[in-house]
Amino acid sequence: MAAYDDRDGKIWMDGTLVDWRDAKVHVLTHALHYASSVFEGERCYNGKIFRGHDHSVRLRKSASLLDFEVPYSAEEIDAAKEAVLQANGLKDAYVRAFAWRGTGEDMGVAAARNPVRVAIATWEWGNYYGDAKFKGAKLDIAKWKRPSPETIPVAAKAAGLYMICTMSKHAAEAKGCSDALFMDYRGYVAEATGANIFFVKDGEVHTPKPDCFLDGLTRQTVIGMLKDRQIKVHERHIEPGEMEGFEQCWLTGTAAEVTPVGQIGDYNFEVGAMTKEIATDYEKLVRS
Repeated sequence: MAAYDDRDGKIWMDGTLVDWRDAKVHVLTHALHYASSVFEGERCYNGKIFRGHDHSVRLRKSASLLDFEVPYSAEEIDAAKEAVLQANGLKDAYVRAFAWRGTGEDMGVAAARNPVRVAIATWEWGNYYGDAKFKGAKLDIAKWKRPSPETIPVAAKAAGLYMICTMSKHAAEAKGCSDALFMDYRGYVAEATGANIFFVKDGEVHTPKPDCFLDGLTRQTVIGMLKDRQIKVHERHIEPGEMEGFEQCWLTGTAAEVTPVGQIGDYNFEVGAMTKEIATDYEKLVRS
């Protein structure tokens, strides 16, 4: 595929659809230097963005947690996403909406006088983990940990929070893995680099309590699906050693959708019936 800066199509920037190759920012953009940026990853199925409005609301909330305001309402962001999908002729696509502090009078840590920029891009994107979605992903265990809520706004989908994700995923891929699993600052199981995690034992589901990482919209959707099926869900702190006793495992996320996990470090899991059923039901839901 072509590099992301050299494609045909349109990108929505600050209220206007511009040619893809012209969607540029200055090198002194504040976000490039100080990570003052938030974003959303969304998927459009059959012309409809799954939970699109919820994503727009969260984008604004993330910005607020980083002490800036997105200059568009959630409804205006919704309309912009529809416009860029239509402009690119896409019905099944990934959608990336993002907001950041741009270039202005300030170029130090403080940037209150700089304008907030907003852009939305969309492109075709298949399975995030490739064929691992069917046979089970293999995960490394990251050396980095998810930080304490006292150190950073963990409820924001903020660019700066993904720095350790990039490093951890690179290290995992170098070992032949699809992704990496983080522990949190206390040593409990947390999440993968861009997805939440679920485990199955004796017909019940266990998933880490999201008190220091993002409570993903896909995670919330899947928990609702499980409860609708009368499956007990335990949201709790999980010790790493407990993984030895879990039978099944899967990841959830907008990009990951529902992806089974076959191995984490030295721990192995079956791609069992519950995992397959939830993945199938989720696929039906997002396309309904």
